[in-house]
Amino acid sequence: MNRFVKRYCIDAMSGMAQGLFASLLIGTIIRTIGQQFLRLNQNAVFQFFVDAGSFACDAHVVGAAMAVAIGLALGVPMLVMFSLAAVGSAANITGGAGGPLAVLVIAIIAAEAGRLVSKKTKVDIIVTPLVTILTGTLLSVLCAKYIGMAASSIGNLIMWATKLHPLVMGIIVSVVVGIALTLPISSAAICAAFGLTGLAGGAAVAGCCANMIGFAVMSFRENKWGGL
Repeated sequence: MNRFVKRYCIDAMSGMAQGLFASLLIGTIIRTIGQQFLRLNQNAVFQFFVDAGSFACDAHVVGAAMAVAIGLALGVPMLVMFSLAAVGSAANITGGAGGPLAVLVIAIIAAEAGRLVSKKTKVDIIVTPLVTILTGTLLSVLCAKYIGMAASSIGNLIMWATKLHPLVMGIIVSVVVGIALTLPISSAAICAAFGLTGLAGGAAVAGCCANMIGFAVMSFRENKWGGL
């Protein structure tokens, strides 16, 4: 059971967060910088920043990045890992607002299916990606929508409750996300999966900031300015 939790709830989720950072999050930063400077000066360089960030934020790219990162975290063979790009893209698109959770679930299943057949035949270069992609895209068509809806429903419930009781729910959300930040799981992946925005998203940010600053100050003697 511990191995199962570590592999699928810790390693896979951490990989998903890395893929999220390397696509949606950095893309949003790059695009926002370009948009802000474009307001001051209509320069081709700033427009390039907007375009580059938009490419990174594309739902197809984000899904592919998360799925490949999950495959890397799970240590699957290379053919399986590269085939997960198509799986992640399909899952993120068909999963809608809750696409990141759909990517996590479906990419794990597709990765394990591909790993089962990897190097078992003489035509591995065909069989492995075929099984991985067909398994992942079939699950995307059949299940991603409902996984995404479930994740969105939970996120909407949290956001609704936060609007109803801002102080109490704000404290709860910030503490829970802060605790998740201290655990081996990924708080970024959780928030992305539930699509937290508005007051709830702000509370999650506050919880992350409080913990991050606390960690940085507490560990300054060991980690110095790099850790800070």
